[in-house]
Amino acid sequence: MKILLLGGTADARRLADSLHKENVSVIYSLAGLVRVPKVDCQLVVGGFSQFGGLAQYLKDNNIGAILDVTHPYAQTMSSKAVMAAKEVGIPCWRFHRPVWQQEAGDQWQDYQDDGDLLAKLNGFRVPLLSAGQMSEDLLKCILQLTNIERIVWRTAVEPLFSLPDNIHWIKAIGPFALEDERQLLVDHGIDVIVSKNSGGSATYSKLEAAREFSIPVLLHARPILPEAEREFSDTDECLKACLAAWGKTSTHIQNQQKSSQQ
Repeated sequence: MKILLLGGTADARRLADSLHKENVSVIYSLAGLVRVPKVDCQLVVGGFSQFGGLAQYLKDNNIGAILDVTHPYAQTMSSKAVMAAKEVGIPCWRFHRPVWQQEAGDQWQDYQDDGDLLAKLNGFRVPLLSAGQMSEDLLKCILQLTNIERIVWRTAVEPLFSLPDNIHWIKAIGPFALEDERQLLVDHGIDVIVSKNSGGSATYSKLEAAREFSIPVLLHARPILPEAEREFSDTDECLKACLAAWGKTSTHIQNQQKSSQQ
């Protein structure tokens, strides 16, 4: 029996490698839009429509469980995973890293959707858009706001449409160093940051820099997802549960516990 691990995050890659090292049969799946990591287990790139859909893939490949370790904002894939698992009659578990927590000095506001974002951007001049891909229509609407002078847009994947001169696009993939984030904010005169509440450390430094410079941050609230059978926010706990389900014990976790007791 195999685990289909839906990935595309650093956490997913680490879990796939750990499970493979413990002799659990893992198939690692990702869209592959940004980059394709090197993993020792079997790899599926490009989604499941090529196989007749996710449910069909589960049946054809003797998948015994789904472990969803996609990005917390991969709403479509996470929803499909729960539905396909129910259709086939197998468990679907989910790991998502915890949300960032506001600290003293942070000027954070959540926004729910594009309309809410546009309302909250009123009054700012130069936003740093660091919330992934955005539609051409949304960017046009932002530029039409009265006080907006220009936009700095940072993504890991090149836009699919041409950009006007007052949108400065930066191609970049985390992790980002704090000093580099400070310099970015200063060089471009950023007065507000738009981000997803992704969690983790790879892109957190922009929030630290914003705190230092008293720059407001607009955070896209996480989507509401259909409930998975089990949900985790700690990778070791997730790994331990997976191995227990497969009748195994992690040597990695055992070694960590021994070290902490010494």
